[in-house]
Amino acid sequence: MELGRISRASFYRFDESTDPGHDADMDLRDEIQRIALEWPSYGRPRITAELRRRGWRVNPKCVYRILREDNLLCIRKRKFVVTTDSNHGRKVYPNLARTILLTAMDQLWVADITYIRLREEFVFLAVILDAFSRRVIGWALDRTLEDKLTLGALKMALSRRSVQPGLVHHSDRGSQYASGEYTYLLKENGIGVSMSRKGNPWDNAACESFMKTLKYEEVFRSEYRDLQEAHLSIREFLEKIYNEKRLHSALGYLPPAEFEANLVSQQKEAATRRLSA
Repeated sequence: MELGRISRASFYRFDESTDPGHDADMDLRDEIQRIALEWPSYGRPRITAELRRRGWRVNPKCVYRILREDNLLCIRKRKFVVTTDSNHGRKVYPNLARTILLTAMDQLWVADITYIRLREEFVFLAVILDAFSRRVIGWALDRTLEDKLTLGALKMALSRRSVQPGLVHHSDRGSQYASGEYTYLLKENGIGVSMSRKGNPWDNAACESFMKTLKYEEVFRSEYRDLQEAHLSIREFLEKIYNEKRLHSALGYLPPAEFEANLVSQQKEAATRRLSA
């Protein structure tokens, strides 16, 4: 190279024994970067699953190496404020969720509330999830923690889902969930009322986990100017991203909507086989 007065890079660029411009990891690295930018809090398992969904045959160790080399490992997580007020005189219900073995949708709905910070104020988000599919089925965003917030989320869930016999609604002991109007609406629709045990946040772990996902993947990445902007952005995240695109390890790395669609399809096939037998 010195005799020929060419650089090392030029030598390898024109070396016929090498594949010019083709790093073995280049295409994979590009795809990993795209996924990591789209889903900043995805770690190695979810990125590996997403790659496989896109047709890649990859080793998790290789994925981790590229993430580490490109400084794309998932962001550090932050704590957030709890909004539960259980110091009230309303009736508290026993925990029914602990005894439920989930095998289908609409067996157990789980509910929770969190705060969302805007530029000049705080607003509050109430959500209801189907515990089996992890899908957000009801939600409401408002400036107040009054009962109308949780009632809005519940009414949305009731308008979207079919109440099955034995369905249970589980929440913490917050005053909004213990209100007469809220529990009346549940009972009127034949839904059992269940609440977490005192001082035991793990009783509502599925909803707590969802709230963390919401914070890390949407709220902490955004600066909402006002309630209207927050509503539009959070609706997009809940309905289009979380429900329809985000992979869930508990669902075999499927989004909730796809998981539910597959389940319905399997049930229809099973019913058809029974009729033709």
